[in-house]
Amino acid sequence: MEMIKTLKFLTIALLAFFAIIYVIIVSYVYFNQVGMVFQSATLPKEYKFEYESPFEELNIKSFDGVNLNGLLFKAENSKGLVFYLHGNAGTLETWGKIAKSYTNLGYDIFILDYRSFGKSEGEIENEEQLNKDVAAVYKSLTERYPENKIIIAGYSIGSGLAAILASENKPKALILQSPYFSFTELSGTKVRFFPDFMKKFHLETYQYLPKVKAPIYIFHGLDDQLIPVENSVRLNKILDSKGHLYLLKGQGHLEMNENESFQEQLKVILQ
Repeated sequence: MEMIKTLKFLTIALLAFFAIIYVIIVSYVYFNQVGMVFQSATLPKEYKFEYESPFEELNIKSFDGVNLNGLLFKAENSKGLVFYLHGNAGTLETWGKIAKSYTNLGYDIFILDYRSFGKSEGEIENEEQLNKDVAAVYKSLTERYPENKIIIAGYSIGSGLAAILASENKPKALILQSPYFSFTELSGTKVRFFPDFMKKFHLETYQYLPKVKAPIYIFHGLDDQLIPVENSVRLNKILDSKGHLYLLKGQGHLEMNENESFQEQLKVILQ
């Protein structure tokens, strides 16, 4: 009898121990998830961007008064604007190098640094805040360019934000590079034990794409190990004739803008 009581006590104690460990780990992830999703880096306010292409540095106030920094690269005889939302790492110090791929094809391109990235102020808190930031900056750019000449583009984490933005506006087209079907689902494959209801970023791309009225161009590398290509295949399946899927051989998750096949298709889209 005493042995049975001892075993019960040890079992309860062991379960309690694992429960405490689980709570500690989940709490740590909850309070640090922003940094796990967004690998932000700051630049000094006096930092001078250096690019060969002509550009204008813009500081745009968001919904809460925070200044968001972006670069507007300009093409000769511009045909319109590509409103570009970059990935979860890097700043305009490096992302600006992609501009030539677009300006050489006759389009201006605006690249935004999210809050806490580069010279942008503030700290990222959740998805709602990010969507409000992007919407505020987009609205500011529509004062310079008519919407029927704006193409929204998003890379990786930016693809979900781009899909949401396009669903709420009327751009000429939407370009998604290495998108995810659902960030809730994707993050669940990385941190399986973390409950979905505690996540601050859901970015359910599949829910928003059907609401986009413009043509949608999806690009994905067949060798993408971070966001598997099946994400784009599934997204394309829920679209009708407005969806166009391009699978890039030998392409991983990074540096898609330099891919020759991507550039060839981009030329067709931007013609």
